[in-house]
Amino acid sequence: MRKLLTLILAVAVAGFPATGASLLNVSYDPTRELYQQIDPLFARYWKAKTGQDLAIRQSHGGSGAQARSVIEGNAADVVTLALANDIDQIADRGLIAPDWQKRLPLASTPYYSTIVLLVRKGNPKKIRDWSDVVRPGVGVIAPNPKTGGAARWAYLGAWGFASKTYGQDKARDFVRRLYKNVLVLDSGARGSATTFIQRGQGDVLLAWENEALLAVHSAKPGAFEIVYPSLSILAEPPVAWVDRNVATHGTRAAAEAYLRFLYTPQAQDIIGRNFYRPRNPAIAKKYAAQFKPLALFTIDRNFGGWRRVQRVHFANGGVYDQIAAENAR
Repeated sequence: MRKLLTLILAVAVAGFPATGASLLNVSYDPTRELYQQIDPLFARYWKAKTGQDLAIRQSHGGSGAQARSVIEGNAADVVTLALANDIDQIADRGLIAPDWQKRLPLASTPYYSTIVLLVRKGNPKKIRDWSDVVRPGVGVIAPNPKTGGAARWAYLGAWGFASKTYGQDKARDFVRRLYKNVLVLDSGARGSATTFIQRGQGDVLLAWENEALLAVHSAKPGAFEIVYPSLSILAEPPVAWVDRNVATHGTRAAAEAYLRFLYTPQAQDIIGRNFYRPRNPAIAKKYAAQFKPLALFTIDRNFGGWRRVQRVHFANGGVYDQIAAENAR
């Protein structure tokens, strides 16, 4: 696999002129630290291969909001978002090729993650599973499913748990009760983490696993604990180059090579160090001890794919909007 990746990268950079260039990576909330570490490594690789100096800029926010910004004119060369549906929305406007998921390995997802529950020292509310998050008196912090990628994964994680545990007909009320307990609905995952960790609000945070692990390792020892629910969702954040923009900027080769670089052992090691689950088997084995085995269901098998999920749950007037309206009464 390593030889194949080297060959692919070599082909991608062949013949590129040795002039300065820049790439804009429009990404979702929690990946700031990840790309701050990957970008200089790729820039050095690119310089050695092409002689070209490459500046890589980052933009971060809720995944849905970031996708809309690209649709509205944000000149992203690459998008590294939380949901396949967000990239589909950009593709539907003609900015990205419709077959974008087939252009990179593993449906264009260089790592994966899941949703876990982050609680405070000693777990004072005795949160053990999704069922405890809907109990009266439990203050939940979560991002907004209308704007954030982690928020939609969390919503679907709760829905999938309720469907299996209580039956499909009970899932909607379960999720309604969960959002009734939400104290602060931030626009993205990093904002929710800040509300919970730094501002001290809430009893439990619905969090990306990587954000929860980052909190546990960077805060005062014992300040936070991770609760792994009995069942969660396989979250696969995808990546794509933005065809129309790279054609305009003349950055197609650099953008493609940048995303292919995410699959290399060097980048996969950084991915593991930042608490995302690597795709490379050897690197995944290296970091296996920091990731708890967890039963995961999937968007395609359990929900009929992102197109259906978006239409049923998150489109204007969909199930989430109905739930929010009921809770506001």
